[in-house]
Amino acid sequence: MTVYTPRRAARVLLVDASDRVLLFQGSDPARPDHRYWFTPGGGLDPGETPAEGAARELAEETGLRLAPAELGAPVWSETVEFPFDGVWYRQEQEFFLARVSGWEVDTAGFDAVERASVHGHRWWTVGELTATADRYYPPDLPDRLGRVLTRSGPC
Repeated sequence: MTVYTPRRAARVLLVDASDRVLLFQGSDPARPDHRYWFTPGGGLDPGETPAEGAARELAEETGLRLAPAELGAPVWSETVEFPFDGVWYRQEQEFFLARVSGWEVDTAGFDAVERASVHGHRWWTVGELTATADRYYPPDLPDRLGRVLTRSGPC
């Protein structure tokens, strides 16, 4: 029987003027060959709201500082189960949308785990995500992102 560690998280769909979403490429320290792309974001600190956590994580991981209120309401929520560094997590996470005309990513705020497990970043279109053989999370990201972009309109 798998024992899950509960975790709450907030993630950000950072989308530029060309409707490209920023993703980081990472790997699991316990499974270094398991590479994947993922959105900025991470676990919530005690007492932190999802919007506060999303804004904090966005600043730490990209250098972009937004007030939690600028993120608005989450665009979707989900619960996922996954292993990372030998621990199984059951994570409740909320996704927020942040639109920018453009952004030069600054990863100076990465913590030690991020520095060891994140290998790069790039901006992806929905079409590129749909066409790639690369792994990304969440696995339905192109469909969800497409729906979010249709609702939100240009920046």
